[in-house]
Amino acid sequence: MKNYIKYFSLVVLLLLVATPVMAFEVKEGLSKFVGEMGFASFLAEGGWKNLVMLAIGCFLLWLAIVKKFEPLLLLPIAFGMVLTNLPGAGLFHSEMWNNEFLNPASPHYHSYGYIMANGGLLDVLYIGVKAGVYPCLIFLGVGAMTDFGPLIANPKSLLLGAAAQIGIFATFIVTQIDIPGLGFTPEQAASIGIIGGADGPTAIFLTSKLAPELLGPIAVAAYSYMALVPVIQPPIMRFFTSKKQRLIRMSQLRTVSKKEKIIFPIVVTIVVSLVVPSAGTLVGCLMLGNLMKECGVVDRLSKAAQNELNNIVVIFLGITVGATASAESFMNVQTIGILCVGIVAFGVGSACGVLMAQFMNLFLKEGSKINPLIGSAGVSAVPMAARVSQEQGQKEDRRNFLLMHAMGPNVAGVIGSAVAAGLLLSFLG
Repeated sequence: MKNYIKYFSLVVLLLLVATPVMAFEVKEGLSKFVGEMGFASFLAEGGWKNLVMLAIGCFLLWLAIVKKFEPLLLLPIAFGMVLTNLPGAGLFHSEMWNNEFLNPASPHYHSYGYIMANGGLLDVLYIGVKAGVYPCLIFLGVGAMTDFGPLIANPKSLLLGAAAQIGIFATFIVTQIDIPGLGFTPEQAASIGIIGGADGPTAIFLTSKLAPELLGPIAVAAYSYMALVPVIQPPIMRFFTSKKQRLIRMSQLRTVSKKEKIIFPIVVTIVVSLVVPSAGTLVGCLMLGNLMKECGVVDRLSKAAQNELNNIVVIFLGITVGATASAESFMNVQTIGILCVGIVAFGVGSACGVLMAQFMNLFLKEGSKINPLIGSAGVSAVPMAARVSQEQGQKEDRRNFLLMHAMGPNVAGVIGSAVAAGLLLSFLG
């Protein structure tokens, strides 16, 4: 009994001695835990910007889930915005991607190996964006899902796709005007102008090369305007066309042979890459995917490019692009300017496609004229822009079917935006 009393007394004595020490350590631990909580960062200077960005990210999630605005990419982009603006999470470090650190001539240069060792999860995944891997793989999937038959059957529609790219170059020129508070460099102007092509992967590819600091707002603008094609384009189409022009019926397209569909991607890849080498990466991946689809001997590869590979890359691309939309890069006057200029570029591209169709009609005989409504499909929002042309045509005549005719300039716009990006990259890259 005496031994039990002795041991009990010893335990009590140790507890009495250890309790103040434990209490001090618990207090310090709790203090450190509270200090590291993200909530504290919202109270710091500029912390309100993170709250605003979280609200914007949640709003974009609402658009993707409830309104179904380009959900496959808008949802991961929006969630990436939420993740990068959570203080203290350390998933993405924008300072690691400054041009100063990525320039081998800079004394502060660090390699991708340094980023993989010291960066967060999204820093590591972002290497695929910076190296131009993700956009090219998406083009591989797009090519595997695209039918170039309408373009081959009606080569004139290539001109409509080319005309719709005027919005890119017009915006590039105008954006370089020295406007107080904006001051875009030529590289930034080119990245903003590419929004007019309504091609998200191309916009990401070019911006990651020329103006990575603007990747967040440009990607959000590009995909937002692609989702808003049914809202933006119809007023432009109706403004630049008369009722008589909207009633034009086009003759049925000829049947395109399998041989033509196989030769087409090979010829386009060679010709485009020789004329604009900088566009070879995007166009080559696009045409490789299409060749896999049309040749009929690699169905497994074609299906993988369309489904598994494309889905994985879309997740990585979306979440990492969204991660670049931090409060510091997004909450400024330049972002507002990008959103405003971007929608103008998109509108100009749509209008130029319509006007090109009217210009071509001046030289075409009666019975072979083009319905100008399909000209707006020259932007690269496949197949949404073609569907809008179809809907607007049927509002005037329920028996007028323009969808397949509109797919010609629509797929031409995919090639055109890639070529435009290659030209800008060769001039400025």
